[in-house]
Amino acid sequence: MLIALGTLAGGLGLFLLAVSMITDGLKLAAGGALRDILGRSTATIWRGIFSGALLTSLVQSSSAVTVATIGFVNAGLLNIQQALGVVLGATVGTTMTGWLVSMVGFQFSITAFALPLVGAGMVLRLVGPSRRLGALGEAIAGFGLFFIGIDFLRGAFEGFAQTMDLASLSPEGFASAVIFVGVGFAMTLLTQSSSAAIAITLTALTGGVISFPAAAAAAIGATVGTTSTSALAVIGATSNARRVAAGHVIINGFNAVLGIMLLPVVIWLPSVWAGMQQYPAFSLALFHTSFNVLGVLLLIPLMKHVSVWLERRFVVLSETLGRPQYLDSNVMVSPTLAMDAFFLELKRMADLTRLHAVDALNSEGAPAPELLAQHDGILQLVRYVEKSVTDLEKERLGTDVAMQLPMILRIANYIDDAVVHAQSSAETDADVEYLLHTEDGERILAYRAAVLKHLAHCNPDRPDFSPDEVDEAYQALRVTWRDLKTELLNASVRGRLPVQRLNPAIDSLRMMLRLAERATRIAVRLTELGRAVPAVAGKVAADVAAGTNEPTSAIGAD
Repeated sequence: MLIALGTLAGGLGLFLLAVSMITDGLKLAAGGALRDILGRSTATIWRGIFSGALLTSLVQSSSAVTVATIGFVNAGLLNIQQALGVVLGATVGTTMTGWLVSMVGFQFSITAFALPLVGAGMVLRLVGPSRRLGALGEAIAGFGLFFIGIDFLRGAFEGFAQTMDLASLSPEGFASAVIFVGVGFAMTLLTQSSSAAIAITLTALTGGVISFPAAAAAAIGATVGTTSTSALAVIGATSNARRVAAGHVIINGFNAVLGIMLLPVVIWLPSVWAGMQQYPAFSLALFHTSFNVLGVLLLIPLMKHVSVWLERRFVVLSETLGRPQYLDSNVMVSPTLAMDAFFLELKRMADLTRLHAVDALNSEGAPAPELLAQHDGILQLVRYVEKSVTDLEKERLGTDVAMQLPMILRIANYIDDAVVHAQSSAETDADVEYLLHTEDGERILAYRAAVLKHLAHCNPDRPDFSPDEVDEAYQALRVTWRDLKTELLNASVRGRLPVQRLNPAIDSLRMMLRLAERATRIAVRLTELGRAVPAVAGKVAADVAAGTNEPTSAIGAD
């Protein structure tokens, strides 16, 4: 028994090492091919399925493909629906393990071809250790170890079959078979590899340790268990990562339910079809593939609805703020409507930026999660505006409209800078807080109050707003900053302030001035843009005067 347990542990270890070598080796050998295939071959759900199935079959890891897909969604290369197509394909591709084991692992002498693979692979690894050739050699050696591990597992289970009561491990009826769904899930959870769980199940089946219904149930459990890798990978991750992981759970969970519904047929078939007992490994691989492929085919028409449903889940503040309210595909077809939408969106972004700056300057300690969410949401809006400008069909624009596009990009750039400066002010505020408890604290508070007052004036909706007056106020603020900086430097020379705390504080205080400068430019340029779209600008002014279009007062509201 102890020898069999040791052989089982060693075989499983070799198998997991082989899968890791195959995955890492092919990823390194492919270079950017994985990104290219997933980024360019997912235009339709069918192409996404094909890409996911192909890559998973090659790297022998649906988890690696799913995690890569999550990364591409976060990078904006894939949307949720495209990502779900890849996950569907990965679900089919992961069944390739069963076919490899059933068709190769038990039909030939393992050492006849596995050891040469290991030898050839390591030769390539030694020849080009830091090149793609070496990575390819690692993958080839991994395939050799893959089958050697299978051989050790088979030997271990043959030993178990001679020392164990097989009848106690062979479920009778549907309810008993379902227990092995949990066994398959547990194996996948422990090994973090559905390929390992399928390999163990196949070797246990061919070794006579478990019956075919038990093996089929374990394969169903492995299908569910493989989602645990995605679930663990997205702990503390972004909303998009959680959506893809949730989609993975939905897809594999649906397939597992389908497999459980087919279990009564699986339990009944061995009694009428002798071939299932004669070729158990082949039959299990066929069953594993059948319910997964059937599930994918049934889910394809529903993927659009599933993706829409997921888009509404795991929504965080940054996404709420980063969702445009005026720009969409409908208004972009008309240049006039597009300009109105750009103005309104930029005005909203300016309001959010101004309020974010106030929150950042008033924050104490490390930036709060709400402050970081504001930062991410506004920057997301900036990226959307920039993309919308570049997506406009320039040949259909009139000269007057085309002349305003540089202004739109300039304002978006100012907003980008302002948000970055506000966040920098909040992140380095500890040194400023230290200076507030010194003799010069009152001067620093007066300077910060002046910056906050200036930000409040940089609101084009104010009845008393004047671009010239706001620019003059900014010039006065610059003088205030120079006087404060000179006083702080003199205090350091006289030994009142430590230089190691003064220099970071000066940088933070200077960031406040840059923030005020960007707020000034945003307000002035928005006013100029408003003159180019007088209809919508006039309506906004009228709404503000009537009190029906107040600026957002709670940027942190969800």
